[in-house]
This record gives sequence, C-alpha cells and structure tokens, in this order.
Amino acid sequence: MQSKGWIRLVAILLAIASIWQLSFTAVTTIQEKKAEKFAEKAAVAAQNSADFAKVAIEDQAYYLDSIRKDCNRVYIDSISNRKVFLWNTYKECKTKEINLGLDLKGGMNVMLQVQLQDLVKALAGNNADPAFLKALSLAKERSVNSREDFITLFADAWKEVSGGQRLAKIFGTYEMKDRIKAESTDAEVIAVIREEAESAVANSFNVLRNRIDRFGVTQPSIQKLGNSGRILVELPGVKEPERVRKLLQGTASLEFWETFTNQEVAVYLAEANSKLAEILADGEEEVAVEEPAADSSAAESVADTLLNAELASQETSKELEAYRKANPLFAVLTPSQTGDACIGFAAAIDTAKVNKYLKMPQIAEIFPAEFRAMWTVHPSERLAADNIYELVAIKSTSKTGKAKLDGGVVTDARTVYENGQNGEPSVSMSMNAEGANIWARMTGDNVGKQIAIVLDGMVYSYPMVNGAITGGNSSITGHFTPEEANDLVNVLKSGKLPAPATIIQEQVVGPSLGARSIQAGMISFIIAFVLVLLYMIFFYKGAGVAADLALLCNVLLLFGVLVSFGAVLTLPGIAGLVLTMGMAVDANVIIYERIKEELAAGKGLSKAVADGYKNAYSAIIDGQVTTLLTGIVLFIFGSGPVQGFATTLIIGIITSVLTSIFITRLYFESRIAKGKKISFESNLTKNFLKNTSFDFIKARKVTYIVSGALILISLVSIFTKGFTYGVDFTGGRTYVVRFDQPVTAEQVREAAIAEFDGAVEVKQFGGESQMKITTQYKNDEESSEVDAEVEAKLYNALIPFFEDKDMTIDQFKSTLDNPNGIISSDKVGPTIANDIKRDAIIAVILALFVIFAYIAVRFKGWTWGLGGVVSLAHTALIVIGFFSLFSGILPFNLDVDQTFIAAILTIIGYAINDNVVIFDRIREYRLMHPNADLKENTNLALNATLTRTVNTSVSTLVTMLAIAIFGGESIRGLAVALILGICIGTYASIFIGTPVMYDATIRSKAKAADKAKSSKK
Repeated sequence: MQSKGWIRLVAILLAIASIWQLSFTAVTTIQEKKAEKFAEKAAVAAQNSADFAKVAIEDQAYYLDSIRKDCNRVYIDSISNRKVFLWNTYKECKTKEINLGLDLKGGMNVMLQVQLQDLVKALAGNNADPAFLKALSLAKERSVNSREDFITLFADAWKEVSGGQRLAKIFGTYEMKDRIKAESTDAEVIAVIREEAESAVANSFNVLRNRIDRFGVTQPSIQKLGNSGRILVELPGVKEPERVRKLLQGTASLEFWETFTNQEVAVYLAEANSKLAEILADGEEEVAVEEPAADSSAAESVADTLLNAELASQETSKELEAYRKANPLFAVLTPSQTGDACIGFAAAIDTAKVNKYLKMPQIAEIFPAEFRAMWTVHPSERLAADNIYELVAIKSTSKTGKAKLDGGVVTDARTVYENGQNGEPSVSMSMNAEGANIWARMTGDNVGKQIAIVLDGMVYSYPMVNGAITGGNSSITGHFTPEEANDLVNVLKSGKLPAPATIIQEQVVGPSLGARSIQAGMISFIIAFVLVLLYMIFFYKGAGVAADLALLCNVLLLFGVLVSFGAVLTLPGIAGLVLTMGMAVDANVIIYERIKEELAAGKGLSKAVADGYKNAYSAIIDGQVTTLLTGIVLFIFGSGPVQGFATTLIIGIITSVLTSIFITRLYFESRIAKGKKISFESNLTKNFLKNTSFDFIKARKVTYIVSGALILISLVSIFTKGFTYGVDFTGGRTYVVRFDQPVTAEQVREAAIAEFDGAVEVKQFGGESQMKITTQYKNDEESSEVDAEVEAKLYNALIPFFEDKDMTIDQFKSTLDNPNGIISSDKVGPTIANDIKRDAIIAVILALFVIFAYIAVRFKGWTWGLGGVVSLAHTALIVIGFFSLFSGILPFNLDVDQTFIAAILTIIGYAINDNVVIFDRIREYRLMHPNADLKENTNLALNATLTRTVNTSVSTLVTMLAIAIFGGESIRGLAVALILGICIGTYASIFIGTPVMYDATIRSKAKAADKAKSSKK
C-alpha cells in the first residue's frame, strides 16, 4: 500500500481530533456530577436546619427535591462563565458537547406556523370584500395539501375568484399608500405582500429567539424552515410545557418609554442599598409563606450560603465579603456613572437577584411611583467584560402605568446607511397620524434625554432625543451592525404586522423517559458492539482482531464527527449507530473472503492481501454508495429523530469504509513486515459454506411462488385491514401516561372514549402501568386553550386509575417533578401530517429510482437495475405487509410513522448491498469467462459470495436483535422492521433480485436477436 506513513499520520490526527471533541462532553459531565454533589450537600444542610421542621411531613420529600434542583442550578450558574477546561468556560464546553435529542434528555420540540392569513388580512385593513375573503379561504384550505407557500396560494386563488378586480383596490390602504398605488399591478402587489410576509416571519423568528434566550434552558435551538413560514424550536429540559406554549404563541409587545437619568435615581439606589443591608442583617429577607415547599427562596438561600462559602475559600477575600454584607445591592449591581438612563451594570447570573431585591416591598417603596427598571436585551458594549447587561431606568408618566406609545402606531421601518452600504447603519421608522402626534409631544418633552424602545420587557435601544420629531418619521442610531439594524427593523415592524404563530407540531418528553431511553440505548449499543467484536473473532480469528480494531476506531471517529458537526444524537440515531456497526464489518467480510480465495489459489500472504483488497474495492464502494444515497434521501425528506437516524447512518457509512479499508490494511502490512502470520478462519468456520454448488437459478420458480404468496398476503392485509398509523400521519395528539399501579388498555380506553365522546386509541406502551393514548379531538384547532382542554379531559378520564387520587392536574401534566402522569406527548396538526405523508411517499419512490439509476449505470444495463429494484420492492412490500397483518396482535408498537419510513428506506439502502456484491462478482466472472453461459456465471457468483452474504447478515442481525431486546419500547418497532428487512432482503437478493436480473437479461438478448433477424430479412 502506497503512502502508509501519510495514512498513519492522518489516522492519528483524526483520532486526536475526535478525542478532543469528545473531551468537552467528559468535562461537562464531571462538572455536572460536582453540581449534583453540591446539591445533595445543600439538601442535607436543609434537612438539618430548623426551618425543615416547619415543613409538613407530606411535603418534606418535595421540599428537599426543590432544594436539590435549585442548588444544582445555582452551582451551574456560578461556573457558567468560569474556565473549567483549558481556556474554555463551562458554558463554552456545554455548546461543544454531544448534542442529545429530546428523546434522550427530555424537553420540548415545537414547530410553529406563522399565520400569514392573518397578516394578509391586516395588510388589507381587514377588508370585507367577498372575493378577497374567498381567496383567503381557498388559500387556507389548499395549504393543507400543498407544498406552495401561502402567498403563492393566495395569488393563485385571487386569479380564480377576482373576476378581473385588481388587488391594488384591496390593499390600497392609508398605511400602504407609499408602496401600493392605484395603478399597481397584481404582480407588484403580491411582491409587496411577499416582502411583508418574509419580514413578518423574520420578526417572529427574532421575537421567539429572544424569548427563548431568556427562558433559561441549556442549548436551545431555533431555526426557520425555508420559506414555509414555519419555525422549529427545541427546548431541552423544559419544565413547564404550558408556559412554553403561551410564551411562544403570545403576541409581541413593542413600547416606547421615557427614562430617568442615573443622577436622578442614584440617591434612591444608595438608599435602597443601605436599607437592603439592614434587612439582610436582621434576617428579614425571606417572607414567610404558607407552603414553604413551593417557595424556592429557601433553596436559593441555602445554595447561596454554601456557594459563597465555597467561593470565598477559593477566590474571594475577607474584604470583599465584608463589602457584600454592607452593600448587598451594589455587590451585584455596579452603579453607572455614564450620566444617561443606564443606572447600573450586572452579570447575567446576577440579574435575577437584582430583580428580586428591587421588587421587595421595603425596597420598592423607596423609589418614585413612576420608576421602572428594565434590562437591555444585548450585553453592554461599554465594558470589557463579557455577559454584562445594562439596567435602564424607565419613567412611567401615564396614569394607567402603560407606555405612552406602543408598536401599533409604527407603519414602516427600514435600514438606512449614512454613506452608502459601507457606512454605519441606522433604522428609519414611520408612524401613523395618531402616533406621529404623540411622538412629537413625547420627543419635544424629552430633548436631551433618552427614550427606550422596549420589546417584551427588554430594552433594545435607548437613543438620545436631539429635538422634537414631527411628521412621524425618525431615525434610531446605536452603532448597529447591519444584522442588528435589520433585527431592529423587524422588531419595530411587529406592531404593524400582526402575524401570530400557532403550534402545528409538538413533542414533549419527560426527563425520566429520557433517562430510561439513554440507559436502554447505551445498553443496547454496548451489547451490540460486544456481539459484533466477538462474532468477528469467532469467525475470522486473527483477522477478526484487525476488524475489531477498525470498528473501535470507527466508533471513535463517528462520535467525534457527530460532535464536531453539532449533529443531534437521538434514540433512532443510536439505532443508526448500531446498524452502522453491523454494516461496518461488511467491508471487512468482503475483503477477508477475497483474501481467502487468493490464498486458496496458492498465492503468498502478502500478494493475497494486496489482491484481496484490490478485488474487493468495487463491491465495497458500490454497496456503500447505494446505502449512502438512501441515507441522503432520508435526511432530506425526514425530520426530527428521522434526520438524526439519517445523520448517524451517513457519517457511519463514511467512517466505516475508511477504517475498514485503511486501518485493517495498516495492521496486516505491519504484521507481514514483521514476518508474522495472519489467520482468516478458525477451526470451526474453516469450511463454512465452502465449495457450494447450489443451482439458484433453477430454484427461482419455487422462490417466485413463495414470494408471490407472501406479497399477495401482504397486499390483502394492506387493502383490507390497513395500518395503525402514528400521529405523524394522521394528525392529532398522543400522550404516554404512566400510572402508579397496573391498568389494562381496555379500562383506559372505555374511560377515555366516554370523556372525549369519540374514538380514542389506547395501547400498552412498555409495562402494564404505561399506556399510549391517541386522540383526534379538535385536531383542526391548534391553540394553547385547546391543548389545555385536551389535557384536562385526559386528567378527568384517567385520575380514577391512580392510587394517588389527590394528584392535581398540574402534577399530572408535569414532565419533570412527578414520575407519574404524562411523561411524553406529541401533537401534529393536519397540515404537517399531510406534509409528512407526502414526503414519506416521495422519499421511498425517489430512493428506489436513485438506486435503479445507479445500478443501471454502474453495471451498464437496465436489467441489473431492474433486478435490484424488484428485490428491494419485494422486501419493502413484505415488511409493510407484516406491519399491517400483525399490528395489534404482537405486544409492541407496529405503528406506521416517520420512524417506520426511516426503517423502510434503511432496508432499501442496506439490502441493495447484497445485490451489488453478487452483481459485481457476476460482472467479474463474465470478464474472466466471456464465453461461459450467463446461468453458469450467475450460479458461480451466488455460491462464491454466499459466505459473505450470510456473515454480513448475521453480524448485522445480532446488533438489531440487541436493539429489539434492550433498546426500549420507543425503537422496538424500528428494530423489528430492520430485522425483517435483513432476513427478507438477504433472501430476496439471492432468490429474487438476481434471478429477475437473469430472466430480464435473457429476454432482452432474445428480443435483440429477434430484432436483428427481422432486420436482415
């Protein structure tokens, strides 16, 4: 092998890079273990305190649990910006660790749809024109089954119903007069509407992003999905799904406030600081409450005490401790001397404590009644330190306590540059007549002072007023970057563009279920990994050790690449990893079988190894490329966990090929150079399937009949019984509920049907105390009120089945604090359900077409592609029929959903490997024996590759069996589908795909010969 030194160097560098990437996960795990120990220490201290005796006995466990959680949070917050690993802070390490999906760590996944129908109505001034309303209705109706965006659908609908009326008449409002004229064409109006729609979606994205950043979850994720108007939000570890729904679906509040200067507030701050020192010295900070278990202040107090003691011994001096006692407010809020509306600076971790101090009744009464304090949305640029925010003094001068001016008056906003595109950007905004008058008075009364622009209670900017601004036009400057200016434009326009976002898909996974999933996933992964290692040593002895070494390197590289790309590891992703391991040995099996053939031909070890690798390359590359293509299709058309599965599959294929070829080759050549022997078989496997001479082509008539019968049974079941569809395909709401005692599905079903007054599907999900409940109740309504109504009905129906009859509805809905009740939930609206079904069908058809095209081109004949596709279609159809026939009979989930489609596509990608290896050997024999009969070459190839086919199938099968047995209920259906696919696919590649290719080739040649004879005549 050429360039061994370079290959060895690259392998070492890749291994080091992977270890470096994975080290961040190790560091965060260590720090989180320390946080748990710190929290447990706090719980013990709280249990031994005098306050613990005041807690009711039935609340003591909950109280201690609250102490642990709050103290854990305090500890993590304290180290968030401290360097814990070389030059990296804990927060930075956290962003670089393995990114686990919600099914592994719990949390909430939400897809929101910006309601552009409401936006279009608002842009038209809520015009009641019948044609306009009909066009809106048609567009909304068609959006359920169309991939086009809403604006395009509206434009098409308007052409149908307008009767020649121009859109300019509908949208020629006062607010739009500068952009839409009476003579504007429909195309021009649609262009304006589309621009406003894109701006509305961008604004919704910015509002949601800022809300999420302040929500307090670790590693939140938010992304826009193309031009669909959809926004995907992932919130790991979220505690209150109902609060999240309200937060994400609420309307943004834009306000303009007058401000105090810090000189005007300084005296009050000093007095508040002194008063607070007195209060804390007297021990009056904590206010007595009736239910101490529900109050986290005690937990924070314990945490602060322990944390301060720990930090004091390491980092802080006695003088600093004394200053903190004498100046508790100024210890967390540094007073500002800037002379403007900023009254102080605080680290992000301290902002909550500042808010707490300022809201204390004894402190709040010190300040003027019109005083408010709001934080800036972005860290301060005035200080060199990172993550420091400014506290702005707001003046509420209206009698109602509301802002004098809000975002409802803004008609337009845009980014402008002082000196062309290279100048500093500013933001220009326009207001309606009412807003212009108020703005003129407001700015005239505040010349030389600042006005704060506030969105959702956070200050975006507080520019200085240089003079009264009349006409409703003004400019906002603030050393913006172009991106920040564009963001502020979108924020300012939110008042004008009411485009509410509704949840069309939602998944909630409780942390207890996530912890079980991690445990089940890791157990199945380890067992599968060990089984593959043992199998390779058992079958190939010394060469098996090389394969195992390559497999270990493969796992290291795979995880390293996953982390470096920021890919999300889900439970189906772990299944993808396990499947990849099984497939990884396929390349080694192909190589080893070729080497054994070369050795049997009398070649020396060195020559046999070189020729074995050379002859195996084409089969390896063709087989892995076809699987890679299906993985890409799966990634493009899948979403959520399915994309996680596809990601690990794609990365695993690439890393497995590299390690299987190069690592094992380096190992072999190293041993050969040292004169050491290498064994490629054990005594037990020495003659396994050796020198077989079975006539597979002759047996095809029998196998056609067997397969035809299986396909007929599958089709009958599909068209008569049908499937049990997952909520992905039907839409609706699904809940996994854990009871505190065994229940039966029939009992739960009867109670749920009575409550929901209709069909409800109930299935056992795991043990006898866990049920999966699906309902289409009010599926077309996607508001948070309906979500709450469904959960209330579910609570009313199921509470009789709990031993704990005192469980409240909040405890029932909680995914964090209560081990029983709703432990996970899924919501899929009808629009997204149709999209998922359509994408699934497209994905399967496209995968088959891509494979057909690749095989036909690679083997230079359409009959080869036909044989491959028929084999795959045969396998997929029987697996689908199995899911139809045995759904509701077997004791595990056989729903047809996104995960099932992922399984079908994976089967298609995996099963084609067998066909490719067989076809590659037939092609080789045809080149070696061009005059031999095709039947003879085909039978020779099938017998020659039989050992490889069986070995690869068995090695993959044992890994999937580990997943099915130990991987947990969530992916058992996926594992069963893959097991069936492996078995049926192996059979089909030998007895269906290859014979079909043979028959098609023979008939094609016969037709060509007949055509040639006819032309001669």
